[in-house]
Order: sequence, then structure tokens, then C-alpha cells
Amino acid sequence: MSHTAIAASAAATAATAATPASSVHALEHTLFFVLIQLVIIILVARLAGQAARRFGQPRAVGEMIAGLLLGPSLLGHLFPEASDFLFKSVPSLPINIISQIGLILLMFQIGMDFEFGHLTDRRNRKAVSWISVLSIGLPFALGIGVGVWSAPYLAPDVPLLPYCLFVGTALSITAVPILGRIMAEFGLTRTHVGAIAISAAAVNDVVGWLLLAVISSLSIGEFSLAHTLTQLGYLALYTVVCLFVVRPLLRKLMKKYEPSQHRMSGDMMAIMFGLIFISGMATFKIGIFAIFGGFMMGVLVHDNQKFVEAWKRSVGDFVMVFFLPIFFTYTGLRTNIAGLDTIALWTWCSIFLAAATIGKLGGAYLGARLGGLDRSESSTIGALMNTRALMELIVLNIGFDLGFIPRDVFTMLVIMAIATTIMTGPALRNRLPKMGHMIPVGVDA
Repeated sequence: MSHTAIAASAAATAATAATPASSVHALEHTLFFVLIQLVIIILVARLAGQAARRFGQPRAVGEMIAGLLLGPSLLGHLFPEASDFLFKSVPSLPINIISQIGLILLMFQIGMDFEFGHLTDRRNRKAVSWISVLSIGLPFALGIGVGVWSAPYLAPDVPLLPYCLFVGTALSITAVPILGRIMAEFGLTRTHVGAIAISAAAVNDVVGWLLLAVISSLSIGEFSLAHTLTQLGYLALYTVVCLFVVRPLLRKLMKKYEPSQHRMSGDMMAIMFGLIFISGMATFKIGIFAIFGGFMMGVLVHDNQKFVEAWKRSVGDFVMVFFLPIFFTYTGLRTNIAGLDTIALWTWCSIFLAAATIGKLGGAYLGARLGGLDRSESSTIGALMNTRALMELIVLNIGFDLGFIPRDVFTMLVIMAIATTIMTGPALRNRLPKMGHMIPVGVDA
């Protein structure tokens, strides 16, 4: 063997030997920065949540604002080098994957929180029906109108139909989980108005998610009728399997592994995680995103109160404390308020906010009045239905990832989601005393 060949062989051997060490070092390097990001996200979100509570806002409002503070809107604007060091030293894929896993679990918990039992009360059905129809229909129509109006200025390179549909859906969503937390803070969970509001919001979000699934299918399918019908057919088959195969199976499993002392067994927890992720894979393959799979699994178990309570005690707090701030920060890192640097852009932002608020408040108020409620009750329900927060951000991230919501519009709608959620607390403090409702003190939402 020649000296050249020997040298080449030695170099190859050295490279091969060095590869595992280099790989481990790269992994440790990535892990180091991911851990830094997680520590900062969790601590800042917790502090911001505590600050929000002091201003009478739900903790989630502070967590959303924390996401903005850590993104280009503040940290990246004032200290770009520090921001790049913290969030750009390694690829964003690991934190994004954690965010998406957390989002699937969040959607599972959102599905569990849906309560349709109030719909069995005849006194509520009329009001719930009217509120649901008008609190979806009016903001959706206004969203379509604003979408058509704004498209030449804000989204000239985006297909008009999916852009308008995503804007309409974004304006028509209500955040059931945040709404539930606000209702608990204000002592509304067992009231007549609270029952109607949470039922209408549940119907609102079911319709909203179905609408989003259809819009996403249309968008991904590039508006091919055959492709879209195939996806809808698979979606219908998936729903039938979930309702008539998976749900009975789950009921048997929940009886076999019944919670003990409000705690879930490890076996049942492992089975549930597996089913949630399998469901997510199924909806991904259908083409309507993995988060819908998590949501469907939550809906399937929502009526088993023992399971729901055990899950919340065993897993729920971890999901809310760990995963929720990661998702909010992930959204904040994509939101640059400083990018709205002209009067025209801020004018459009105000138009989106006005359309969202008028659509939700007006639609819910009118629906409540047609459903037989008085003015104070109707305005209270309008304020509750205007809460968007988490659900809105999920819709926006899907639209942004698909390329149908431009960055500036994404920023405007994030601001709208936070602003409409912030409005809810002060509006309730103004309206509830006029209903003769005493607001409890010290309840953490």
C-alpha cells in the first residue's frame, strides 16, 4: 500500500472515530441552548402571569405578552445580539417540535373542557342557538369583508380566497379554555348566563375548528375538488371510527383503569398518550393537522368527569405550566410589533380590531336578545364571547405556516387576540354588578 493510500486510510479512520464525539458535542451544544430557552420562557411567562393577575387579568394574558417581550417586538429590538444568542444560536426545530407536541396535548385538554350538558336545558337552547349562529356569522362575514378590502394592500401575493377565509375564521373564534378560567375567576360557572355563554362558546369553537379543517383542506389541496372531497371523506371516516370504535374502547379502558384518589394510573396515562399521538398522526395524514387529532380525543372523553379530573391532576398542570408558555413564546418570536412602522399599518390593525370586537360583541349581544335575555345579560355574554387568546393564536399560526397570512397581518391579528382578551375583565367588572352578581375575590384564573 502506498504512503498516500496509508495516509488517506488513517485520515478516514480518524474522521470515523471523531464522528461520534462530534455528534455528541453537537447534541450537547443544542441541548444547552434549548435548556436556556426553556428556563427563560418558563420563568418570564410565570412572572408575566403573576403581573397580569395583579392587574385583574387572567394569567394567560401575561403569558401571551411574555411571548411578545421575548421576541423581536422588544428583546430582539432592544438587544438584538442577546436575542440572537438566546434564540438563534441553534436551529429552532427542537423548540418548535416541543411547541407542537405541547399544542397537541393542549388541544386534548381543550376538547376535554367542552361541556355540552347545558344544551339539554330547553331554556338555554334558544339563546345558545341564536348566540352561536350570530357570534360566528357576523364576525366571519366582517372578516371576509375586511380580507377582501385589505388584500390588495396587505396580501397582494397571497391567494385571495384562503386569505379571506383565514381572516374570517380568526375573527370568529372564541377561546373556550381562557373563557372557562375567566368565568371561574368571576364566579360565573354555575350561573344561568355562564351556562349559556360556555355552551355557545363550545358550539362556536366546534364549528370554528370544523371550518378551519375544511379551509386547511381546501388550501393544501390547492382547491382541487376531487382532492378536497377525498380529504373530507377521510375526515368523515375518521370521525365515525372515533365515535363508534375508539370511544367505546376508551370507556372500557377507563372502567378498567379507574382513577384512584383522583390520580390516573401509569398504564392509563401511557395508553392515552399513545391514542392522542396516533390520532394526531391520523389527522396529519388526512391533511388537517395533528392538533385536530388531539382535540378529537379530548372530545371523546370529556363526559367522564373522573377521568378529566384525574388527567388534570396528573398531567394538566404540567401542560399548562410547561407547554403553554412555550407555544405563546413561539408565537411571540414570530411577531414583530415594531414591523408595523407606518400609520397605514396601524390603521389596518385598528380596522381588524374593530371588526373583531364589533362582530363578536354585536353578534353575541343580538343573539342573546333574540334568545330572550335582558340587556345586562346580553352585554355580559357579548364580553365573554369576545375572548380569543389561545384559540386565535392557533388559527393564526396555521394560516401563517401555510403562507396565507402575511407577517404584518399575523402581527395585527396577534395584537387583536391579546387586546380582545384584555377587554373581557374590565367589561365584566362593569357589567356584572348591574346584573346583581357579586364578584368573588382572590380566585386565580
